[in-house]
Amino acid sequence: MDKRYHWEDFPAGTVREFGATTVTREAIVEFARQFDPQPFHVDEEAAKHSLFKGLCASGWHTAAMTMRMMCDEYLLDAASLGSPGLENLRWTKPVYPGDTLKVRMEVTEARPMGSRPTVGLVRSTWTVFNQRDEAVMSMEGWAMFKRREPAVGQNPG
Repeated sequence: MDKRYHWEDFPAGTVREFGATTVTREAIVEFARQFDPQPFHVDEEAAKHSLFKGLCASGWHTAAMTMRMMCDEYLLDAASLGSPGLENLRWTKPVYPGDTLKVRMEVTEARPMGSRPTVGLVRSTWTVFNQRDEAVMSMEGWAMFKRREPAVGQNPG
């Protein structure tokens, strides 16, 4: 199946804004019970007495919701080859029930993979905002995408 987006569709300087995921209390507790059962993620009374002053989402939940928004916006329709990893993951503000999250992605670098001419590397910064335009999370990292055409003169092998 042909994919809409390839490496060539993510040149440096590209900015995409997307998403509108509203976080529910139930989703916060469900995720936390399974993956991060700290009291301020699963117990409203304990959360009131925490640094956060109320139930809030795990940072890992925020990252997972961000990944879902990325998939819905472009990854599921991209010739994606995965990622070698993330850097500089930061949770800058708590995410509370009722918050609506959106993502701003900025491509900071795009280059062919030297060892594989059919693959292109894309370095991006993603910033997640709540409905008040407050940054709640940021991360940087690389993604690998299939190229529509390998560089001229390179062996596609």
